[in-house]
Amino acid sequence: MLRVNNSGNLTVYVAKKDLEEEVVKQTPGESGTVLTLANGWELEFSNLPDKGSLPLTVEAKRLS
Repeated sequence: MLRVNNSGNLTVYVAKKDLEEEVVKQTPGESGTVLTLANGWELEFSNLPDKGSLPLTVEAKRLS
């Protein structure tokens, strides 16, 4: 799930891992946008929604 926290920062919640982290970097990837989380994980989103439509559940591929 993607959402914007009270500070205005983009956060990612991974339900299966019960993990919620802030996004520290956003870069273009081979088949979408790669978000780097504060814990070092890199997730690739094929269709990253704009902040106005959040919170939203989307699928992502974990790169590292």
